[in-house]
Amino acid sequence: MRDTGTIASTTTGRGQHLRLLWSFVRPHRRRLLLALLLGFGYTAAALATPLATKWILDSVGAAGSLVQPIALLAALLVLGAGFGLAEWILLGRIAEHIVLDARAGLVRRFFRGVLPDLQFRPPGELVTRVTSDTLLLREAASSSLIHLINGTIALVGTLILMAVLDVPLLLCTLAAVLIIAVLAGWLMPAIAVAQRQAQESVGRLGGILEGGIRALRTVKSSGSEERETQRVLAEARTSARHAVRAVRIEAVAWTVAGSGIQLAIIVILAYGAWRVGQGELAVSTLVAFLLYAFQLADPVGEMTTQVAQLQSGVAAAARLREAESIRTEDLSAGSRDATDRTGRIVLTFEDVSVTYPGSSRPALRHLSAAVPRRGHTAVVGPSGAGKTTLFSLMLRFYDPDSGRIMLDDKDYGTLRIDGVRARIGYVEQETPLLAGTVRDNVIYQYPDATDAEAWAALAAVGLDDTVRRMSGGLDEPVAHTSLSGGQRQRIALARAIVRRPDVLLLDEATAQLDGRTEAAVQDIIRRIARDSAVVTIAHRLSTVIDADTIWLMEDGALRAVGTHEELLAGDELYRELVAALRISGPASHGTTGSASALNA
Repeated sequence: MRDTGTIASTTTGRGQHLRLLWSFVRPHRRRLLLALLLGFGYTAAALATPLATKWILDSVGAAGSLVQPIALLAALLVLGAGFGLAEWILLGRIAEHIVLDARAGLVRRFFRGVLPDLQFRPPGELVTRVTSDTLLLREAASSSLIHLINGTIALVGTLILMAVLDVPLLLCTLAAVLIIAVLAGWLMPAIAVAQRQAQESVGRLGGILEGGIRALRTVKSSGSEERETQRVLAEARTSARHAVRAVRIEAVAWTVAGSGIQLAIIVILAYGAWRVGQGELAVSTLVAFLLYAFQLADPVGEMTTQVAQLQSGVAAAARLREAESIRTEDLSAGSRDATDRTGRIVLTFEDVSVTYPGSSRPALRHLSAAVPRRGHTAVVGPSGAGKTTLFSLMLRFYDPDSGRIMLDDKDYGTLRIDGVRARIGYVEQETPLLAGTVRDNVIYQYPDATDAEAWAALAAVGLDDTVRRMSGGLDEPVAHTSLSGGQRQRIALARAIVRRPDVLLLDEATAQLDGRTEAAVQDIIRRIARDSAVVTIAHRLSTVIDADTIWLMEDGALRAVGTHEELLAGDELYRELVAALRISGPASHGTTGSASALNA
């Protein structure tokens, strides 16, 4: 048996989740109130129907006119149908808008979220939150609430009218309703638990599937298709098992409710017939009472279904509520960029340290360095040296734990995040292309850029002829193209140079290029470096030897700064890195020293 603390905690949790459901409903409360009133109209027409039927039967027995009671019955039918149709349509609209609002809130939170809160969450699971969990809110946050209220009103109204007709028969009915309520109340929490477990399995399924599809080439080359299939299907089976359990419990609840009402009707019929035979009850009253008893099955069954559906919505709300833990970037905080751009230094690191959440070692330690306003700075070092962290700080994906970063003459912390990023062009190592056309990808950072600017950027990376040969040109959807890895990398580079950034960050932008194209891209970098700062994470010797300045990093610290020749002559770690690259550069770039070191 659970202790009182656990029960209190569970009650509090349910209250929180119901409040979350209400937060989705609140913007639509006026239309929901209208739907509730329409539901009242439908319920009132349904409740009046047995009384109109009794009037007809009494009129037959008394040889009275049937016109008025039949007209009333027909009017109730028309009114009930009209109210029901209007309520159905309105609830459908409200449900879809609630889903839309929930998805909009999640998508904004995901894209506005701070990187540390997002990077360890599987993308597939985030997608499941937006696509699957929000659907469970559709009925729970709209029609379930309305139908639950209307069902309660119909149940209470039916019982009141039954009491008006005959109290002894009502007592038989109440006994059945109370038994059903106790059993249903005992079963409903188990449905919520099973639904939540099923949705959690679906989220894990999405994460595994997304990772497997993204690494499909690796999966196939490793002969691991069946292994990945079974990993996904294992979560699918777990989800199905929990969902079946929820369905089984819901079926039991529905069966208990339906059978209980049917049993009550049999008892009412038998007891009522006996009382009619004793002369204690009119036949018309028994018929009207039976009609109410048959009607009672609708609100009881409706309430059972809606409570089960509400439990599913609560399970989804619990998962959606977890997304609130993702912090969002405040793009409005800070001042607009009003800095002095005439100085020799564009970026300055002053004793900067940062440690990732959950890590015991700092990713960067007491880094002090400066990036010249013009020129090419290469960042090299072994894996884990802090190179990617350095870029993340420049892009304000992270803020330093201590020290400060200066953009021109202003502290990063006093500037708007979007203002900082607007001055930086970035090409990441994986060079992803986004859904849309070639044009969408090239002008992604500058949606107001012209076609002329897009073509100029493509020409700069040697890709304009390739795009012109596509049937759609700039309007060709990237999903329909057969762009190679190197071509995708060049589109990513074109995206970064549509307009000249103050700082261009390249996470090894030539990693997938052939020698000829790489030489052309290096030429572009040199041209950009004449007027802007270019900072490159370098994994190829050709990138290193072209740099004006090289930062050598080790274990989160800046070990040395110098040119290729200076570091080659004065630093053992740098010589080991150069030898490990196993690539010699063109002789025109002064690579005799590097070739000698490599041969040694």
